[in-house]
Amino acid sequence: MTAKLTGPPNPKTNPMPAPIKQHLIDPELCIRCYTCESMCTVDAISHDHLNVVVDAEKCNACMDCIAPCPTGSIDHWRIVDAAYSLGEQLSWSELPKPRAPVHDEDAPIEAHDAEVEKLLAEAHGGGGGRARAPRSATKPSINVYTLAKPARASVQGNYRLTHETADNDVRHVILDLGAQPFPVLEGQSVGVIAPGLDSKGKPHLPRLYSVSSPRDGERPNFNNLSLTVKREPGGIASNFLCDLKKGDKVDLVGPFGATFLMPNDPKAKLLMICTGTGSAPFRGFTMRRQREGADYPAPMTLVFGARRPEELPYFGPLAKVPDEVLVKWFAFSRVAGQPRRYVQDRLREREETVSALLADPDAHVYVCGLRAMESGVEEALSNIAESTGLSWTALRDAMREEGRYHIETY
Repeated sequence: MTAKLTGPPNPKTNPMPAPIKQHLIDPELCIRCYTCESMCTVDAISHDHLNVVVDAEKCNACMDCIAPCPTGSIDHWRIVDAAYSLGEQLSWSELPKPRAPVHDEDAPIEAHDAEVEKLLAEAHGGGGGRARAPRSATKPSINVYTLAKPARASVQGNYRLTHETADNDVRHVILDLGAQPFPVLEGQSVGVIAPGLDSKGKPHLPRLYSVSSPRDGERPNFNNLSLTVKREPGGIASNFLCDLKKGDKVDLVGPFGATFLMPNDPKAKLLMICTGTGSAPFRGFTMRRQREGADYPAPMTLVFGARRPEELPYFGPLAKVPDEVLVKWFAFSRVAGQPRRYVQDRLREREETVSALLADPDAHVYVCGLRAMESGVEEALSNIAESTGLSWTALRDAMREEGRYHIETY
């Protein structure tokens, strides 16, 4: 966005350049899902093999790209005197440090109007509520493999997770990376490039999937990873993945994701809330803790929603995870003869436990799944926090700032 903000002229020299509030995408947070590009009606957003960028000359500040972004990488703004060019943005591996608008030393910031002053404050450290990684998390590798140079993986296995009678066909796909280094952490995603061309004759853009295995592989010390994939009617990538057979080849880009990561802190208590394939990163979290074999002060807690038990991925394996490692709260909304329960209902039913976690400085909250679940979870957490005298908005923002509140919905 290039909204020009007028200010008074510099009395000593030429009129002061009107500062610009420029819309930028954070390349560290961006998972290259290209949703923002598809939403932009003025073609202001584009990409190369590495980055997704915003053309300051085209952007009309419609904000249509903000809400659909799953990571918040699209919601970044800088006050500048001259817009960063597309060439500059395409070369970034991280956002540059904010640069203040040029002004004479005798013309203080207060000389601008109130809006400019507010935007300048945001550019120099404001903007609370941004996603942050846990402070103890391992530093992730980002975008090691790109559209120009993807990794070629081989299928080791493709297993149906949901019952044959279930409405949803959800698959567990294991990919072997061979000798290619592919450093991926729990909570990160990879992009799958489906073969063929789209309706415009261009190669398909990658489809993002959360990795469902821990950092040392689906099988310990093997260079492989797993994905949890739901077959979608007409879905190019999902049908490609669900139909794969052992030995087939898959092109991958990534890994992506710099905030939805697991803390490396024995004191950390994790509350993980998900529906459907949103369970993928939490499977990785659970396997990581099991393999570490360390003593933790409290188990992780998983709140897992599905329509019926037979449609819940990993239901059998999850039941075998000891409660000392993982406490499971299941929520089923379509079981005959039983009331509908959603994840937010389970949270309210365990209000005392949840409120204790929210008040604990060592607790981390993770939410993953369909975007429709987000508002219900937020409302439940807000009700629980405020029932104990806590301001949910203040608590949530503080947890975000500390890297303890994470949402990834789609």
